[in-house]
Amino acid sequence: MSESVLEIRNVSMSYGDNKIINELNLSVAEGEFIGIIGPNGCGKTTLLNAVSGSMKIDSGTIFIQQCELDKLSPKERARIVSFVPQNPVLPIGFIVEEIVLMGRNPHLGLLDWESAKDIEIVHNALRLSGTTKFKDRLIATLSGGEIQRVFIARALAQESSIMLLDEPTAHLDIGFQTGVLDLVENIRKQSSLTVVAAIHDLTLAAQYCDRLFLIEEGSVTVCGTPSEVITQDNIRRVFGVHVEIMLHPIYNTPVVLPISSRIAS
Repeated sequence: MSESVLEIRNVSMSYGDNKIINELNLSVAEGEFIGIIGPNGCGKTTLLNAVSGSMKIDSGTIFIQQCELDKLSPKERARIVSFVPQNPVLPIGFIVEEIVLMGRNPHLGLLDWESAKDIEIVHNALRLSGTTKFKDRLIATLSGGEIQRVFIARALAQESSIMLLDEPTAHLDIGFQTGVLDLVENIRKQSSLTVVAAIHDLTLAAQYCDRLFLIEEGSVTVCGTPSEVITQDNIRRVFGVHVEIMLHPIYNTPVVLPISSRIAS
């Protein structure tokens, strides 16, 4: 395995008196596609916010490419880590190309204008994300799946080596779900991009991720390959539901089938 590009050591985080992350440890190697799974409220989004630098940690240390996160300036951090939120704030009145162009901000000085190279990078990000066809449309006129692709394009234009995704398939139909994850996976294969995604759908997480980290009560309790993590016992213990685990007929990855509590009892 390649050397670690993201190291989270004994990190704890709280909202007021409510501890969300509790001495959590996690390590990610270069080029990995990592899935963060766990029940609602377990701290997945909080953890991604900490890695992106948008939330402070109470204790512990986060290392990005062997550098302590809090010792990096916002611009330095943004050149390494990009973040695609679950519900991005849509700047009113901006067209798609302008949104993607914002991804170049970490590479510009205070009074700098975008160069021809910056424009080329943006057009390439639009092409890779399949968003060129609506680059002149207002962002607010797009569907949920199209908006997800636009913000992935902005992250690509940022040219970071680590991409964080918060529930990238939430609120999307099955076509957009696989489309967004296929897009990320194809980009990862073409580069050394490292992907860390909080994913609600366990079957999709198993299909796309190299390794999974299962969070329970603010800490990683199980980590490993999808087959090692997604088991009946783990799902029952952490999510409190009975499931049947089958193997995908093509990918040989776990497929999670919930069982009605009426039948399970």
